[in-house]
Amino acid sequence: MSDALKALLLEKSVRTGTFTLASGKTSDLYIDCRVTTLDPVGANLVGEIGWAAVRERIQNEGLKINAIGGMTMGADPISLAIGMTSARLHPGEALQVFTVRKEPKGHGRGKQIEGNFKEGDTIIVVDDVITTGGSTLKAIDAIEAAGGKVAFALVLVDREEGGRQAIEARGIPVLALYSRSTLL
Repeated sequence: MSDALKALLLEKSVRTGTFTLASGKTSDLYIDCRVTTLDPVGANLVGEIGWAAVRERIQNEGLKINAIGGMTMGADPISLAIGMTSARLHPGEALQVFTVRKEPKGHGRGKQIEGNFKEGDTIIVVDDVITTGGSTLKAIDAIEAAGGKVAFALVLVDREEGGRQAIEARGIPVLALYSRSTLL
């Protein structure tokens, strides 16, 4: 399955050329994971591979995880796929799913975190691609401000440009399904 997801990422999501990234940096590599994670085959693969990796970590470290989610939009399909797979394969261990808005809503209850998250939850924060780790750290800040505890970060692709180190400097381990070097 890992080879099938890698092939799909390479086919649909990985582009070479000259690109300006969200971090403002220029790169010879652009990875748009949403094209893969929003593909039904890709979503199923992400769910299976992601849940297997997450569950292994949970069991090895004796963790109790309540929910999985991260910054919209990149984390949303990954979190939902893993949550759905957890419920299908291990209903007693099913992970609730939530999403973090870039900014709190300007109306209603003014929430920044939507979905199945509550104060006191231990969660896995998700991102599709990390470069500097900025969006993952912003999600972590929102989760912690809302009373959540981040057990670890799950990323689909680590570009190996300092993001992992920035997140781990906050005391949050990073589990990457692929890195630039394993993907290419």
